[in-house]
Amino acid sequence: MEQIKWAANRMPKSEDKQLSIMALENVAKARNFHQSFPQYSVTPLAQLQKMASVLGVGDIFVKDESYRFGLNAFKVLGGSFAMARYIAKQLGRDVADVDYNYLTSPELKKDFGQATFFTATDGNHGRGVAWAANKLGQKAVVLMPKGSTKTRFDNIAAEGAAVTIEEVNYDECVRRANALAEKTEHGVMVQDTAWDGYEEIPAWIMQGYGTMASEAAEQLKAAGVDRPTHIFIQAGVGSLAGAVQGYFANLFPDNTPTTVIMEAQAADCLYKGAVACDGNPRIVDGDLQTIMAGLACGEPNTLSWEILKNHSSFFVSCPDWVSAKGMRMLGAPCKGDPQVISGESGAVGMGLIATLMESDDYKELREKIGLDKDSRIIMFSTEGDTDPENYRKVVWNGDHPSK
Repeated sequence: MEQIKWAANRMPKSEDKQLSIMALENVAKARNFHQSFPQYSVTPLAQLQKMASVLGVGDIFVKDESYRFGLNAFKVLGGSFAMARYIAKQLGRDVADVDYNYLTSPELKKDFGQATFFTATDGNHGRGVAWAANKLGQKAVVLMPKGSTKTRFDNIAAEGAAVTIEEVNYDECVRRANALAEKTEHGVMVQDTAWDGYEEIPAWIMQGYGTMASEAAEQLKAAGVDRPTHIFIQAGVGSLAGAVQGYFANLFPDNTPTTVIMEAQAADCLYKGAVACDGNPRIVDGDLQTIMAGLACGEPNTLSWEILKNHSSFFVSCPDWVSAKGMRMLGAPCKGDPQVISGESGAVGMGLIATLMESDDYKELREKIGLDKDSRIIMFSTEGDTDPENYRKVVWNGDHPSK
């Protein structure tokens, strides 16, 4: 069985210029925007008290994004806010003046016209962009990497987007989508991968993700937890991880919780950067074969990397069995705990926490992270069963066993 790999963060710190992307006032603007949507509601924060007791930690909280806007995943938060900020900038307005009602009004057509939003996706982000474009009367073009599932393809097509599955990996899809956007009149690339010269929209997407972190912080407080001791957050390109890390670093600047960044082992570019320990990002190429499709990204977001290397505590490279274990545990919880339907890219935190607490093979990492009976942990289940067939194979049939 493949082993979990890990690295403590010993990278040299930089000037931390990107932390301001996730300043509390920026996240508040994003949340106000999302609250203008008639589909908006705060997603649940599941408290797994019995599970925590069985594993020997103080508390486990799971932010359940399967309820987000009826789309079964959190990604729409980023794409929709980036679109709003792009439109606001084109019109010379503040995003506070560009709410859902305005964006869906005849006035917008008169003021702005119509743009075509291009993106690459393994499923959730593209569906969010397509959904937002559809609701706002805009166009969307979505490229998916080879191996993408029919269910995820169909969900995007159902939102009216032009969608194709390319015979290349995710990172190459990003390049192709960007080339198309550059050749198209009123074409706009909406991607959470940043590179030199393409940083504004990824920063806006990260701010959109901040709505989820902001809700979670309020929900923790309502549950009697002023500050979590540990945050477990998964990473593909790292935008979500950077957004969550950045938000909590701004919220608790003097005592940021211990943050564990988790990646699929087939695409562990952040972990490799942490191992190299020189502060520079690393790239993983090839087919990036993993059940964690949402994390199958080999080229890090440069903005997020800056935040993560300055503030995160540990980088962990997880084989597929870790996620599968988490899916089963969340789907069949201890009696009395709420069930969380968590997909392959959402459940890796649960699988990792359980493995660290149950197996002395990882005693050193458990002790370094400081997991014990006083730990109050939050993780983010970023998607539900977005691939229902594979979900059943894992949860019902026991695919990718941990023993």
